Amino acid sequence: MTAPAPTRSSAELIRAEEPVLAHNYHPLPVVVARAEGTWVEDVEGRRYLDMLAGYSALNFGHRHPALIEAAHRQLDRLTLTSRAFHNDQLAEFAERLTALTGLDMVLPMNTGAEAVESGIKVARKWAYDVKGVPADRATIVVAAENFHGRTTTIVSFSTDETARAGFGPFTPGFRIVPYNDLAAMEAAIDETTAAVLLEPIQGEAGVVIPDDGYLAGVRALTERAGCLLIADEIQSGLGRTGRTLAVEHEGVVPDVLLLGKALGGGIVPVSAVVARREVLSVLHPGEHGSTFGGNPLAAAVGTAVVELLETGEYQRRAEELGVVLRGGLHRLVGRGVVGFRARGLWAGVDVDPAIGTGREVSERLMGEGVLVKDTHGSTIRLAPPLTITAEELESALASLEKVLGA
Repeated sequence: MTAPAPTRSSAELIRAEEPVLAHNYHPLPVVVARAEGTWVEDVEGRRYLDMLAGYSALNFGHRHPALIEAAHRQLDRLTLTSRAFHNDQLAEFAERLTALTGLDMVLPMNTGAEAVESGIKVARKWAYDVKGVPADRATIVVAAENFHGRTTTIVSFSTDETARAGFGPFTPGFRIVPYNDLAAMEAAIDETTAAVLLEPIQGEAGVVIPDDGYLAGVRALTERAGCLLIADEIQSGLGRTGRTLAVEHEGVVPDVLLLGKALGGGIVPVSAVVARREVLSVLHPGEHGSTFGGNPLAAAVGTAVVELLETGEYQRRAEELGVVLRGGLHRLVGRGVVGFRARGLWAGVDVDPAIGTGREVSERLMGEGVLVKDTHGSTIRLAPPLTITAEELESALASLEKVLGA
């Protein structure tokens, strides 16, 4: 993997962005030009081990051969029809995705936020048409510290003031309860509740894993109350936690499943609402849509992603290498790490604030050739591609140990 001779340096490219790009993310000062597998290369040819995997969008690594081949094959045939016409790739994608998840129907979209917005619309329509909630009275219960996206509706029920401040007025119809609190959840659900919307593991909050039994408890509450359970598995799903879906750790089957990120293989944006037939059947032609949702290129790549997951190989890798990850982090507790939470190949690591902020630790790791990303103060997230080797993982942990002890 050799990067082409840069026309501008990393520093020059970063400076060039400032006057022409709006501020949204705060990226690390690395300019990636090429990537393969678990490694990326900047414009000067420096190599870095990717321990973030595009927030799980790159679960199968950069440029996975099977996914690249599927994209190339489809690029030579057909890329877009809009949903005004059928295409020859969408049926197989939907058939295989429903079989993989154990649900009945698919509503294809593009980004994760679109999947969440679509799930909210579907839940409200179901509440009016099926449950009988009076018009415009439907509520959805969500958890504090959630992250479901950054659209106006979604930030309306965020508890992150950075995401909310300056973007009101906010969309009504949401009740926020503490995460991992069944009593608070039960108190918030009533006859107007269309759905409970939860991340099985809260990623942006620092890979927060609820107590054993919490998800099963929420499932029981929704069944008793006659409302839907919507599981946002956009980050946690598709192999990341050692199962196809994170809800499988508790044997929970949601009514509505939200998928994205890894579903596009790191090649194209692909998301989906996957649900029981009774739920998605409330949509009728003209009530929802997307020009690019379900396009043939996205469907071809999505089918190739599902095919990789059908083997179970990546779920097994995440589970087995998760043991290596947890073991390495255990060794660092008390030696710069004050605590961590991990499931599969996903961890939130709380660094001793005396050592530095999460941002500072991420920058020091970048200097060691390892890319991670911070969240919330002194927490960093580790989410390498599921294709990482045990040796690469141990190397990244050694770099973290070096940075913490420096």
